[in-house]
Amino acid sequence: MKVIVVIPARYGSSRMAGKVLAKGTGKYLVQHTYERALTARGVHQVLIATDDSRVLEACKEFGAPCVMTSAAHQSGTDRIAEAAAELDVDIIVNLQADEPEIDAACIELVAGLLIQHPEADMGTLLAPFERPEDVLNPNIVKCVTAQNGKALYFSRSVIPCDRTSGGAGPVGSYKRHLGIYAYRKDFLMKFSSLKPSPLELEEKLEQLRALENGYAIWTAMVKKAWDGVDTEEQYKAFVKRCLK
Repeated sequence: MKVIVVIPARYGSSRMAGKVLAKGTGKYLVQHTYERALTARGVHQVLIATDDSRVLEACKEFGAPCVMTSAAHQSGTDRIAEAAAELDVDIIVNLQADEPEIDAACIELVAGLLIQHPEADMGTLLAPFERPEDVLNPNIVKCVTAQNGKALYFSRSVIPCDRTSGGAGPVGSYKRHLGIYAYRKDFLMKFSSLKPSPLELEEKLEQLRALENGYAIWTAMVKKAWDGVDTEEQYKAFVKRCLK
């Protein structure tokens, strides 16, 4: 199967404007992510999709293929769907531009879910929680799955609810969702044409649109969650690690 990685790189960011072009390490943030993706085995191409000419010009500097997409897109998924619409490809991995330290093995793993499970339309990754307070954090998404790894539900709430403890149980009972996805191309084209679903609008979680419309999402666990770069503080910490 032909696998590509598409990195949606929107210039605007509510927490850190223009972060994809931050260059405190000597390389653009999106460049770090792109170069990580290139090391993933089984990937035929890595493509950046943007809405801003400044990102397009930066990509030219470091030799990355980049396509301009509509500035009207409300999500990275829609941006990826536009970028991949005319490509001859079977599986598309959605890798966020602000994840410069992702392990390439995670890219291989999420793409492999669709190769190993022909019944899956979409794949994503989960990790154990390390701190009990993170289970209670609505900004960190939880997932419950069937024993075979098929996703049953994603929520910002504590799921499953531990009735014995009155809410959150032992930290090992919970699975943390990580923001990387793989899609079959035909599914992605259908998905991007669907209207936002009621549960998606309630939870502000796009993947619930797939579940509400009867599509199957397969998951795999990794040993540890990785941190993206959302804020100036996180970026400064990333630069410090890079320049050690």
